Amino acid sequence: MAAALAATVGASASSAADADHGADLARRWCATCHVVDGDQKQASADVPPFTAIAKKSDFSSEKITSFLLEPHPKMPNFPLSRDEAADIAAYIGSMRK
Repeated sequence: MAAALAATVGASASSAADADHGADLARRWCATCHVVDGDQKQASADVPPFTAIAKKSDFSSEKITSFLLEPHPKMPNFPLSRDEAADIAAYIGSMRK
C-alpha cells in the first residue's frame, strides 16, 4: 500500500512539473557546466550532458529533484525551490528516448 501511494504521489508531482520552465532554468543555471540542449556548443568537459543523465538506467525525476536540492561538493549551491528543481528534472526527463 505504501509503495502504491508513493508511486501515485511521485507521478502527480512529476506531472505537475513544467519541463519548459525547467529548460529556461537549465539554460540560466546549468549551462555553464552542462550541455543542456542541442544548440549549446560547449560546457565543462568533466560533467555529463543532460542527455546522458536522462538516459541513465536508474533515472527518475524524483531522484534528480532531490539531488538538485541537496548541496554537493562538485556543484554550486543554487537557490532552487522544490518546484524549480522538479521543473529541471522534468526537462531532463523529457530527453529520455
